[in-house]
Amino acid sequence: MNDDSGSVQPSRRTVLGAMAASAVAGVPLLSAAAAPTDLLHVGGWGLGQLNALRFDPSDATMTLVGPVAQAGSNWMTAHPTKPVLYATGGESGGIIRVFHVDRASGALEQFGEIATQATPANGGLSYLGVDVRSKTLLAADFAAGTLASVPIGRDGGLGAVVSRVQDTGSGPHPRQQGPHAHHVVIDPSGRFALVPDLGADRIFVYRFDRATRALSAGTPDGPRTYATAPGSGPRRVAFHPSGGFVYLLNELTADIQALRWSHEDGVLTHLQSLPTDAPGHTGTTSAAELAISGDGRFVYTSNRGENTLVVFAADRRTGLLTLVQRIPCGGLTPWSFSFHPSGEWLFVANQASSTVNLFAVDPRSGRLTDTGASVPVPRPACITFSRH
Repeated sequence: MNDDSGSVQPSRRTVLGAMAASAVAGVPLLSAAAAPTDLLHVGGWGLGQLNALRFDPSDATMTLVGPVAQAGSNWMTAHPTKPVLYATGGESGGIIRVFHVDRASGALEQFGEIATQATPANGGLSYLGVDVRSKTLLAADFAAGTLASVPIGRDGGLGAVVSRVQDTGSGPHPRQQGPHAHHVVIDPSGRFALVPDLGADRIFVYRFDRATRALSAGTPDGPRTYATAPGSGPRRVAFHPSGGFVYLLNELTADIQALRWSHEDGVLTHLQSLPTDAPGHTGTTSAAELAISGDGRFVYTSNRGENTLVVFAADRRTGLLTLVQRIPCGGLTPWSFSFHPSGEWLFVANQASSTVNLFAVDPRSGRLTDTGASVPVPRPACITFSRH
């Protein structure tokens, strides 16, 4: 299983995807009367534009719909049940815009906007996520080093900011002059919010109250923290479905850590560290995205320094990781990726090459196969599925 060659026997599904690749550029825009397909929205880094794609899983074809809104879209997330999309462009003030999604055309219509920072000159959001049970939108602000919680209304609109917490600290890297909150995840118990902070070399563990939607330090001495090696730059965290383990991806050192999680007191304990770089790597070191398969058997990461996707197997009993595969991402600078709801496909936002590339996922081995299918999208940074 410890094989980084990237070679895999193509399946029928993969062959279909590869055949579709040559036809993508010439396919006309999908009409509302076409066969049912999945709708994806793609945010462009620093461009002030959102694009839409259609995906037909029956033959692995992607079709570019094109621009559907003119707004900042460095990061997006969807309402769990309604045709509503939340987007941020990283503007000062921590602006979040709310859009209604026309599922037939993919068009977006803005119907709300809030600022998450009290001082307009400060703030640039890097991540948005939804806690479904409490109907809360959580926003990590990279520039300000803060985390905000915002209530989601019945129509999917946003209320006023309920709470805001401030990270502290710095690191030795030039990008670590102050705290830079990069992500936020609520633990399975619903009592804690984990915030990896690139600038502080810490995971901050805040208290979260689902009844009030409020974040707090939890103790008079501040939140609990898990410290990484100086200069690591924590970027992403993900909980194993068992709830007993957390995986941390460090951006600046491009390594992944397996951690034990205690839901009773919010304590993280180091178990293992592994590189996502290939042996003998030289040059830029930068990891970006992290996700776990629905069954918890595999952990997926992207490496921007080597333009690769790296797959690990996760031991359900110990939480420890084993390398499964290292494969080229199909483009340049894999900023993020998103799994199809079926778990059978992976869409990669290759930011520097301005392409979204499609990979098939083998659910038994966890391995990825590049279908060869791609569509041109300006500087893609985030891919979000419209809910059905």
